[in-house]
Amino acid sequence: MTATNPVDVLQALIRCPSVTPAEGGALDVLEGLLSPLGFRVDRMLAKDEGTPDIENLYARAGSDGPHLMFAGHSDVVPVGAETDWSAGPFSGDVRDGMLYGRGAVDMKGGIACFIAAYARLVEQGKVPKGSVSLLITGDEEGPAVNGTVKLLEWAAERGERWDACLVGEPTNPDTLGDMIKIGRRGSVSGTVTVKGVQGHAAYPHLADNPVRGALSLAKSLMFPAFDTGTENFQPSNLEVTTIDVGNAATNVIPASARFKFNIRFNDVWTADSVNAEIIRRLDAAAVDPELRPDRAAIGYDITWSERPSHVFLTRNNALIASLSGAIETVTGKTPKLSTTGGTSDARFIKDYCPVVEFGLVGQTMHMVDERVAVADLETLTVIYQTFIEQWFAHADA
Repeated sequence: MTATNPVDVLQALIRCPSVTPAEGGALDVLEGLLSPLGFRVDRMLAKDEGTPDIENLYARAGSDGPHLMFAGHSDVVPVGAETDWSAGPFSGDVRDGMLYGRGAVDMKGGIACFIAAYARLVEQGKVPKGSVSLLITGDEEGPAVNGTVKLLEWAAERGERWDACLVGEPTNPDTLGDMIKIGRRGSVSGTVTVKGVQGHAAYPHLADNPVRGALSLAKSLMFPAFDTGTENFQPSNLEVTTIDVGNAATNVIPASARFKFNIRFNDVWTADSVNAEIIRRLDAAAVDPELRPDRAAIGYDITWSERPSHVFLTRNNALIASLSGAIETVTGKTPKLSTTGGTSDARFIKDYCPVVEFGLVGQTMHMVDERVAVADLETLTVIYQTFIEQWFAHADA
């Protein structure tokens, strides 16, 4: 295995079955690659009651500033039925110019390209004046409790400080150079439980059907729209993701019903203000008689998910310009600056330093036969190397 070759590095990582929460040998591979490149490597085990123990890795080359962090995750999602794959999901096979395996795109490929980029700088005698670190978690695809959050806290307690961070998540929708993520929407989830009175479906006046109440409350959260979007963000959007009553009988009115929802919100809102708006809507709908004429107000309880994700937008011009410039230099494309998509561990890193995201094309992530073009691995490696050089040039200016 050659550290300067992203294909070699990625194949070695894919052959480690690191399905969350298993480390699977991936961190051993990374430590074996990084130590000869001059990185000081620490392995940190994080624990929390009720969640699996997670082993994480932090590596740093250099001791002075400026300090650039690369962040990513070595864990991957389950493969599903292995027989559905055209080759073993942990084989790392290359066929017709494509490298196959779980994590090829999300996101062992990004890690491999960054290591290859730094290894080339070492080989060429172009190691930047400053520090480069890698923060690699094994919990991004899981509950995200014992991963990046605790690894950042652990490192910060030891005096680590960062000036900027690049997260190597797959950000490009179609081709390399399409998109940089410069922020993310916030996310809040909750469960609404509606109380009713069980009874015979033929005698509804003796019961109180909670399904009617659940429908009224759910409708109030989905309509009208929360906003029309902002300069940097899409409109906020709430989706009801499930409605359940646990009732197998067709002639019984159930005693309760519940539904779950998730809202992705933009910078019009904070987690607190969007929660307050949800409660306002539910309270107003609870007294709406449309589906429950001549009934008292709907009785409901709401339970929030434990940790909301907060909306953020990176405004660090030097970081964005360095990455955009590197992409344009290598691909000739001007990337779109976007805040679309779901959440990532950038939501934790933004509390420590400015952060942007750029990686491979994400079309096959989490799919059977997840794969990446070998040519894209080389292109991303060159982009990352150019970015490192340009970022340190900006930092020293």
